[in-house]
Amino acid sequence: MKEPPVPHSNIVSLKGEVHDQIAELGHKARAAYAVMAEATNAQKDIALAQAALSLRERKDHILAANARDLVYGKEKGLDAAMLDRLTLDDKRIEAMAAGLETIVTIPDPVNKVIDEWSRPNGLVLQRVSIPLGVIGIIYESRPNVTADAAALCIKSGNAAILRCGSECLHSSQAIVESLHTGLSAAGLPVDTIQLVPTRDRLAVGAMLTLTGLIDIIVPRGGKSLTSRIMQESRIPTILHLDGNNHTYIHEKADLDMAKAVLLNAKMRRVGVCGATETLLLDRSIAQTFLPALADTLSQASCEMRGDKESCAIDPRIKPADESDWDTEYLAAIIAVKLVDGVEEAIAHINHHGSHHTDAIITADTATARTFLRRVDSAIVMHNTSTQFADGGEFGFGAEIGISTGRLHARGPVGAEQLTTYKYVIHGEGQTRP
Repeated sequence: MKEPPVPHSNIVSLKGEVHDQIAELGHKARAAYAVMAEATNAQKDIALAQAALSLRERKDHILAANARDLVYGKEKGLDAAMLDRLTLDDKRIEAMAAGLETIVTIPDPVNKVIDEWSRPNGLVLQRVSIPLGVIGIIYESRPNVTADAAALCIKSGNAAILRCGSECLHSSQAIVESLHTGLSAAGLPVDTIQLVPTRDRLAVGAMLTLTGLIDIIVPRGGKSLTSRIMQESRIPTILHLDGNNHTYIHEKADLDMAKAVLLNAKMRRVGVCGATETLLLDRSIAQTFLPALADTLSQASCEMRGDKESCAIDPRIKPADESDWDTEYLAAIIAVKLVDGVEEAIAHINHHGSHHTDAIITADTATARTFLRRVDSAIVMHNTSTQFADGGEFGFGAEIGISTGRLHARGPVGAEQLTTYKYVIHGEGQTRP
């Protein structure tokens, strides 16, 4: 179901209205941040615990809101993977609540003395963690991100303006109501977490220009969203690029392990950013092992697209083209390429990958060390599934996304990654000569 077109004569006034609406959210967020930056860890943990309780108590209300979003998503023509991301059920709501409770258990990331040293003149210097400020989070049709992102911002003493995908607006509104319940119970301002209340795409553009009110933008979505933010944002961003991830099976891999890990890495949930999209297999074991892998994947209804050698070994593999090596399918499709050892695997990953998550399956520790050291990705793995690329699995409780950039944060962005620092200097009257 498409949004009605905006008449051309109304575009200027509508832009102004949306910008004013977002600016109002920004002013409220800054006022809330001033309180949150001083909040105690006990207050923040009460807010999270009570929000988790509210999610469970209001489960039926959240599911009813999600049902409305699913109708909208189907009318809009979302594919199966996107609908899966959008769908909530009892298990996923419980996972959201449990994630909030896990965040309660992690240490307060704010006001930590990261480092301390003294100078010959007697000055004592400290580097101390502080919140980032007001965070604008722009994401697509995964309502659980609403809970995860908000909870991490609360724990780290930040305020957040959330702009969810148009498909999950009702679900997100229902989830934010539970977060507000938690904040109120802790005596903290509900404006700490605000949801942009419109599906209008102009809201994204307004957020990207709100310098002085929003301190950092975190996008979580597909290439088109990320590209737009990279081009338009006047505010620093923590980028989450696509998950074009690889599993490389080395000639010295435990083959039973390799089959089980690859099946999980590809098929556990095909629509998540940690899913493996390309299988790299050593040519030396392809004749004997590729048919076994093809058995495993075909039984799971996974389509395989391979290079000429792969197709020649197993007829179930369809010919790939060059675009397949660069594609995040988010579907039951995997690209297959044969390589001559770890050097060629590393070169392929560093050229075609998105620097998100890549894994090697091998019993050879020296080869594993080479792979882990030289693959230029935020997360590198040995003998395990790429689907562990998740802040919850890292013990962070939740994540806003997987940062594939190099500045500030890399890998899962949890509460600690939503802080910066300042220098605190203690003296006894010293003056500089």
